[in-house]
Amino acid sequence: MTETVAAIVAAHRAGTATPAQTVARSYQRIREHNDPAIFIGLREEKDALAEAERLAARDPGKLPLHGVPVAVKDNIDVQGLPTTAACPAFSYKPLHDATAVARLRAAGAIIIGKTNLDQFATGLVGVRSPYGIPKNPVRDDLVPGGSSSGSAVAVSAGLVPLALGTDTAGSGRVPAMLNNIVGLKPSLGLISTAGVVPACRTLDCVSVFSLTVDDAMAALAAMAGPDSADPFSRNRPLAGMTAFPAKLKLGIPRNGQLIFFGDRHAEKAYGEALERWRTLGADLVEFDLEPFYETARLLYEGPWVAERYLVIRDLLASSPDAIHPVTREITAAGSRLTAAETFSALYRLQALRGVAECAFATLDAIVLPTAPTVYSTAQVLANPIELNSRLGTYTNFVNLLDLCGLALPAAMRADGAPFGITLLAPAGRDATLASIGRVFHADTGMPVGAKSLPQPPLAAMPAAVRDGIPIAVVGAHLSGMALNGELKALDARLVEETATAPDYRLYALDTMPPKPGMLRVEAGKGTSIKLELWAMSPAAFGKFVAAIPPPLSIGTIRLADGREAKGFIVEPAAIDGAKDISAYGGWRAFMAEKTAV
Repeated sequence: MTETVAAIVAAHRAGTATPAQTVARSYQRIREHNDPAIFIGLREEKDALAEAERLAARDPGKLPLHGVPVAVKDNIDVQGLPTTAACPAFSYKPLHDATAVARLRAAGAIIIGKTNLDQFATGLVGVRSPYGIPKNPVRDDLVPGGSSSGSAVAVSAGLVPLALGTDTAGSGRVPAMLNNIVGLKPSLGLISTAGVVPACRTLDCVSVFSLTVDDAMAALAAMAGPDSADPFSRNRPLAGMTAFPAKLKLGIPRNGQLIFFGDRHAEKAYGEALERWRTLGADLVEFDLEPFYETARLLYEGPWVAERYLVIRDLLASSPDAIHPVTREITAAGSRLTAAETFSALYRLQALRGVAECAFATLDAIVLPTAPTVYSTAQVLANPIELNSRLGTYTNFVNLLDLCGLALPAAMRADGAPFGITLLAPAGRDATLASIGRVFHADTGMPVGAKSLPQPPLAAMPAAVRDGIPIAVVGAHLSGMALNGELKALDARLVEETATAPDYRLYALDTMPPKPGMLRVEAGKGTSIKLELWAMSPAAFGKFVAAIPPPLSIGTIRLADGREAKGFIVEPAAIDGAKDISAYGGWRAFMAEKTAV
């Protein structure tokens, strides 16, 4: 069995395995793999097992990541474990989980340890850490990639099915390619960075490593959402994945614009990937890559290096030898930048963003090599800055231009090195990239990770996504309830019974006929509410929504399995004095008890 997130959750729900057994297996594999450079800190196994056993008291159907072991990059806070950012002199013990970690726990995930990284998340190679260099499990002479080295290696080696990284200049994508796994870099602000040690705070993202696109999206759905603790958080609802589009337009660079640094294997693999896209029905359209290259040069030649300097300037002043020499050389340059240089770069970036926007106007996404080539650890240690820079050729511009990205395995080269492509699109198109990327990855037929495990069959998209507009109903419009006839009168079709993510509270409103109001709350403070998904035509959907009386309205509802659908929500002011009926788990159970009384 390929131990994907989906397979593990299914086994736990079916009772063929328990979360404690799965967590214990991860610890056993960590011991057997015996690479001390992967994890900077492991949680005590007995504590992780105790947390896994406590999941027995919760409904697995309401936990989209029920019992899934997760590794976390050691620049992301996990309560009870030190955060080092791969610098012992910087280490501190956080009082709280980072928001992303808290939301994973709320979805049923079990955190087992903190992974190694290029110090202060500065690097794409994975060799700049006093805690050692994780061995690349695909080809052990190659660098593991960075800065999220330990997280990517842990997933590729089969130690965990899911890991968090961060991505500022490619740290969630380059390691994915080098380890033959999926790397998801979300839109800026989609996942809160509260509790994350900054690299460039205006550009940082929490990223996801997994074996499949569907697994990455399940994790993203659990973590996505605004957060008042993060001023850079944005309210960007995550759309649901769709079927592969009939007319897909992908951008490819103009002839002669791609750089492979003489790597014929990578050049050949990219050409074959484009042929695969054509076979899948994509229309490949050339665009000008040069403005993207110019944007990339701004990242390290411009003022954003000053953001890295801000994080460690006190340590640079008091204990410069505590910082890795390459990291010190790169970040110290940030102290010499002037305000005039900063504004000049910001003006140029704004112009380049306009050029990029025009490039995407007629495209669904662009497809590029994740990295132009691969390097051995020996090569990088001999030439650390130049070779690191080359690996960022197709990644450094992405966050500056506010794009989302999805790194996908594409081929195993004749020399045994992995090759990958990355899909890029403007912010907010995360689900679009996932919808097309999952089909490409499945079509390669490649084994996942370093263990030559077969890909699982590609799950079909839910009928509610394929046919009509889905709408989630939680109250009087449920089957057999007082207002269900309004749906039937519009030829709506019942698609499935499901439930929300555990982020909601349900209240009994003082209306006639009786109706509930559902309100989204902070992660960990809500519960899962049973609902029905109905599907209707766009015209019927518009008519239905227009007739909804206040204080109810239609908003985006997050479902237990990570999907999203439009559905009924209530205005917060309307719940003052209303009875909280969340403990019933749904309107039908509440009404049944009320009727019985």
